[in-house]
Amino acid sequence: MSNAVVSAFKNKQLRKKLLFTTLILIVVRFGSQLPIPEIDSAQISAYLKSTLGDSFSLLNSFTGGSFMQMSVFALSVTPYITSSIIMQLMTIVIPALEEMQKDGEDGRKRMAKITRYVTVVLAIIEGAGLAIGFANQGALGTDYTTFTIVTMIIALTAGAVLVMWLGERITESGIGNGISIILLVNIVFGMPGDFTSLYNQFMKQIGPALIAGCVIVGVVLAVVVFVIVLSDAERHIPVQYSKKMQGRKLVGGQQSKIPLKVNTAGVIPIIFASSIMQFPIMLQNVLKYENNGFIGKALTSLNSSTWFDASHPKRSIGLLIYIVLVVLFAYFYTSITFNPLEISNNMKKQGGFIPGIRPGKPTVDYLNKILKYIIFIGAAGLTIVAVVPFFFNGVFGASVSFGGTSIIIVVGVILETIKQIQSQLLVQNYSGFLSE
Repeated sequence: MSNAVVSAFKNKQLRKKLLFTTLILIVVRFGSQLPIPEIDSAQISAYLKSTLGDSFSLLNSFTGGSFMQMSVFALSVTPYITSSIIMQLMTIVIPALEEMQKDGEDGRKRMAKITRYVTVVLAIIEGAGLAIGFANQGALGTDYTTFTIVTMIIALTAGAVLVMWLGERITESGIGNGISIILLVNIVFGMPGDFTSLYNQFMKQIGPALIAGCVIVGVVLAVVVFVIVLSDAERHIPVQYSKKMQGRKLVGGQQSKIPLKVNTAGVIPIIFASSIMQFPIMLQNVLKYENNGFIGKALTSLNSSTWFDASHPKRSIGLLIYIVLVVLFAYFYTSITFNPLEISNNMKKQGGFIPGIRPGKPTVDYLNKILKYIIFIGAAGLTIVAVVPFFFNGVFGASVSFGGTSIIIVVGVILETIKQIQSQLLVQNYSGFLSE
């Protein structure tokens, strides 16, 4: 991996792309520190910390800390990510979108255009919800006006749209997927503060500081290694192509394979599950349900910071709900992105078959059977990575803004970006060889 990065800097064209990407990321981080006009960001930040606590640590991690600061880029890439997920889900419900998705490059451009429009609508809705919610809770002070609320909505919407536009510029003229790179930088930006917090909490206050430091480093490295293995793990299904006559020649007969990723759904199931779990918590803060009431206790059990609280074992029911949601979304998302029937038909048209399995329905049944086991293993792996930070938070009080979800995103984006750099280096090497 390091060789690919070094080679990229030595290559003039790739070096320009890397520098362009870096410049865009500097703009993103600058916008994350830019306060919203007419708004007391410090007052809102204090309100969020006092009322929400760690409830929105995942959202704050995705925005690079700008959500808790309520800067112009407070929404960051979250409206775009939500919009992309909605569009993927809508391809099941709306046949026209499904056809558009299969319509090559033109279809992809039209889908991207619709995704942008949905992003703008979501940014307006989220911005309005935050502005009106803060006003109702008194976080905007007593002297706010309608102009203050409108200004906040416009600023948050413009910030989200600008982040989306900057991400697309990275995708077109830089390195990697722009939105993913921005998300990666936002998460990484908050990590030094989290490690400093862990150091102050465990290595200064506990006597055997060396042991505490080794445990922290060991856990982080173990999770990273596990995520790398989970991201690259594949199950290969062998495919044999029958020989056929083309003119006077007998062609075909080669062997191939269908690579099925163990983590077929990526980080999507955790994002879905976390979003669903956080919505009732937000509802609790808005409606101000008392924690000693039935509804208040039920909503409190959904807060991840209480799942491993030994003094309240009943709140672990939230952990069980979270695990069930991750598994269900893993199966659901894979079912809409991987179609065994389509793969079986394509193999049949090309004269391919799985050794020992007849073409047609038996092949579909075989792929579905293998897929069920693989999805469960991938979902179990995702759950382990996601729950480890919750365990250390509940048992040892090690609260950090990044967790298993963030680590999966960071590792996945880095691996995909390195692969893209390697492929571009390979293409340029072939181009240089052919031009000589």
